[in-house]
Amino acid sequence: MENIITFFNGIIPLSQKTLGLMSEIFVSGELEKGEYFVRKGQFAKEIAFLETGIVRAYYINGEGKEYNKTFFSGPTIIGSYASLISKQKNAVAQQALTDCKIWKASFHKIEKISEDNFEIERLRRIIAEGYFLSNEKKEIEMALLDADKRYLILQKEYPGIELKIPQYHIASYLGISPTQLSRIRNKMAQ
Repeated sequence: MENIITFFNGIIPLSQKTLGLMSEIFVSGELEKGEYFVRKGQFAKEIAFLETGIVRAYYINGEGKEYNKTFFSGPTIIGSYASLISKQKNAVAQQALTDCKIWKASFHKIEKISEDNFEIERLRRIIAEGYFLSNEKKEIEMALLDADKRYLILQKEYPGIELKIPQYHIASYLGISPTQLSRIRNKMAQ
């Protein structure tokens, strides 16, 4: 629980009362490599603090091809916010690419304690704003930068990820083929 407290306090300092509330609703768990935190077509009900490990968020097009939307590398928050907020079925699956340690909580419980706790409400807002900015940044990069530059950004934002997950996942995230990724890596190694 110490790492989740450090993570939340790094966003905004929380009172002992708020930390006590958080410790009551977050439960320790694990995701094994290949296991889903939330599947496409499910109604999301939980969020989690990803303490260690890597999770991908991905979608599948009409032809069955997978596209990695983003990676989550601990420590961070995971969960299908669109499904949680809209109460609609989830469109973007979240799957562990490595073994992961998580702390999960019912979103309903978080909403409930947020009603009377401005710290948790503020924490939720700041986390949501961070994800909004991150998604916009990725959209701009995909539209305006070439694959070489996107690859360099990936290396900076996710140090060592290439040693932890298959290359085809990285290629999918960058919007290129594994062959293109191999060419980029060879060019940069020279």
